[in-house]
Amino acid sequence: MNGHSLSVRFALCAPRFAICVLLLALCALPLAPGFAGAEERLKLATTTSTENTGLLKILLPPFEKKYGVRVDVIAVGTGKALKLGENGDVDVVLVHAKADELKFVEAGFGVDRREIMYNEFQIAGPKSDPAKIKGIKDAAESFKKLAGSSSVFVSRGDDSGTHKKEKEIWLKAGIKPAGKWYIEAGQGMEQTLQIASEKLGYTLTDSATFLAYEDKIELVILMEGDPILYNLYGIIAVNPKKYPNVNYQMAMKLIEWISSPEAQAIIEGFKIKGKVLFHPLPPPVK
Repeated sequence: MNGHSLSVRFALCAPRFAICVLLLALCALPLAPGFAGAEERLKLATTTSTENTGLLKILLPPFEKKYGVRVDVIAVGTGKALKLGENGDVDVVLVHAKADELKFVEAGFGVDRREIMYNEFQIAGPKSDPAKIKGIKDAAESFKKLAGSSSVFVSRGDDSGTHKKEKEIWLKAGIKPAGKWYIEAGQGMEQTLQIASEKLGYTLTDSATFLAYEDKIELVILMEGDPILYNLYGIIAVNPKKYPNVNYQMAMKLIEWISSPEAQAIIEGFKIKGKVLFHPLPPPVK
């Protein structure tokens, strides 16, 4: 083959060779933030109350924008949320059952727990109040009257933070609820309120969800204010030593951010009918 033929063949192959080199170079480049498919993800297991009330819809977007991350929210009861953390299926949990949260941390599943906000539990029921609990200031005494009157009581029955609190109150009242009057819904708070409304029964609810849905149901708040009804929310990172694949760094950024003055102001400013749904807690002293 003469020199002229080699030159022609090289000229024909050069463009394809250049394209291959360019493609290899592009593949070697790190994906820039915002590039399609490059968005970092953070998996958050949380309670139905933080999701159904709409809090997370205003609380998470500023965080996502600041850190270029997408938070995938899994809204379930507290028990299920903690179980997802125990299995290493999520990066961070936001729940409301302090005793179970502490056990979660002590067992090595979670780290860096922080308390961020609170509201309260309340007993809702029909305006007619057949069990006559209105005016009672003791939650256990109210439960005794509910059981004694055999008035319909609809339980979450789903191992949520609300269900855990309900069981705590029954225990304090010395009553093991059972019978046709006691209905275990196995549903979230919104659905449980709806069932209680349809059956003109009572239920234990968190104040935020009730406020968000009270216009859709025929129930009123009949009992509140007992210290046992205090409803504290905590956020916990899943332990990276137990599950190395969790996104611990971003989980900690969320914990730090949600404790910041900016996020706490968002929580405090989140209102329905002029009422605050969740009260922020001051950040820890460092």
